[in-house]
Amino acid sequence: MKVNLRDPNKIMKLSRLGSFHQSKLSFLRSFLKEFKNWKFKQDLFELDELGYGTAVYSLSKDKRVYSLICYSNELKKNERSDRVIATKWDAAFTLFDGIPSKKDIERLKFEVPKQEIGRLSYKELTLSRANKSIRAFDHVVENLSNGNQPDINFLSQVGYLYRTTAVYGSGKFGLADRFRIKNRKEIYGPFRLEMMLVYLVRQFTFDQVNHIAKHKNPKTAVNLDKNICRNLGIGNSTGLGMAPFIVNHPSLLNNWILARETALKNIREIENVNEIDFNLFLNCLKKSIKNITSWNTDNEYQKKKIKNLLNDLNKFIFFIEKEFDRSSIYLFNRLYLWIEKNLCDECIEYLVSLMMEPYDNIIDPLVNQMSSDEEKYFNIPTNRTVEELRKIIEKKYPEILKIDFSKKENDQNFWFISKNKEEPRLANRYKENGSDLEQPLAIARDINNLYKILLVSKNSNTIDKFLSINNNFRHVVRRAFIAEICPYSEIQDNTISHSVMPIDMLRLKLSFFGAVKFDPRSDKWLRICMFQGAPLPLELKNYDDQWIYSSPN
Repeated sequence: MKVNLRDPNKIMKLSRLGSFHQSKLSFLRSFLKEFKNWKFKQDLFELDELGYGTAVYSLSKDKRVYSLICYSNELKKNERSDRVIATKWDAAFTLFDGIPSKKDIERLKFEVPKQEIGRLSYKELTLSRANKSIRAFDHVVENLSNGNQPDINFLSQVGYLYRTTAVYGSGKFGLADRFRIKNRKEIYGPFRLEMMLVYLVRQFTFDQVNHIAKHKNPKTAVNLDKNICRNLGIGNSTGLGMAPFIVNHPSLLNNWILARETALKNIREIENVNEIDFNLFLNCLKKSIKNITSWNTDNEYQKKKIKNLLNDLNKFIFFIEKEFDRSSIYLFNRLYLWIEKNLCDECIEYLVSLMMEPYDNIIDPLVNQMSSDEEKYFNIPTNRTVEELRKIIEKKYPEILKIDFSKKENDQNFWFISKNKEEPRLANRYKENGSDLEQPLAIARDINNLYKILLVSKNSNTIDKFLSINNNFRHVVRRAFIAEICPYSEIQDNTISHSVMPIDMLRLKLSFFGAVKFDPRSDKWLRICMFQGAPLPLELKNYDDQWIYSSPN
């Protein structure tokens, strides 16, 4: 039996994309799997009694070494901010290519804490900064210093000791350009170096609280229990800066979604699902219920989504246990057809992720297809005709062509780059100034306008002739030809409408990172947790691949 890939015009809607969850395809999970046999080492740990100073950690295999350099600094209460406009943080980090010398560590000590206004070199691969969750961090230190373990119920409400506010790579601020490292086999998958940095930062947070507690009370202090460590991750505050990424990288977005859709297709096509695989799926499902019930947020929008997810999962479990015939063929296809008909988007995509758990043989080859050589998509095929381009748009953007952009609500917002931090922002064009500086992120509107011009252009004209008099449409002409061969390259929605929820765009990307515990603070920024429940560095060689369903997310 052959199953079709899901329709992009349905799956690429923001409401559906904003319901995606982590899966075996997520970058932090595939990173751990790929690096499980690497050697972890703490190379330097020079912190004072208050936890300020420098630390270095490394992952090595054969002749390759990656080193995380950590700089912990005093941060006054009035200097603390998770906003991108902040200039100081509790700690700053860089991932170094190789083993840093004393001279490198000293040089970077004056640059890494500056973040955007510092200057890095080709030896540095990624850059980040993080702030403590003060109430969680102080609670842990206080208890450990008195010989006690912290309150795990309290910690589960937070989920981390530190949260990052940015992770930079690929040539920013002098960091190594992608071309220098893109052919290294061990980091071929997307965002491998960024995942490595965050994972090693997590270990630094545990070592730091142990160190401070020991200096605070040497006679009674104990180390943080490893089970508690394992169930703490690294938090992250993410705003609109992440949203345009998925618009600006269409072929990469396609490869992410295509991998997921191909995995689902292949799983649905399994004729005889063996009992071990099906029970693994059910086991992950039932263990994950605890994760959802401990998913804390004050956001009413997210609370509603969590409630609907829990209700639908209980409905699904009842169906499996009371009504579903497990003896027949194509079990996962029949399950998928049922959930698509009976459950909400949030639960559908949650279960799609869970279906992947038993199938390393399907997932592993797809992981290596999730990067993209974007340069090969840059050139526009100028020998194609206006008629061909028009038909592509009619086929690939049918829902977008239905949008009436003469209505204010469909053209309400505009994306721009803030002057202070050069970060993307969203504003109401009818209430705020600056729409003359609008970024080309309104793809639906621009495709709509391009289509209108194509309708009155000569069908036989080649694209080079068309662009010679319509050069302002070059960016969407290129995108349409990408969409012709990359079915999931385009969000089939309006990113400037009055009803747009930017956090759907953030959540889409974060789900592929492997984030959990989505906690929106508005419709434009949210907090998440990464690596919660993950094995510690010295445990990587032997770990449960389904660790994420055992963590109190």
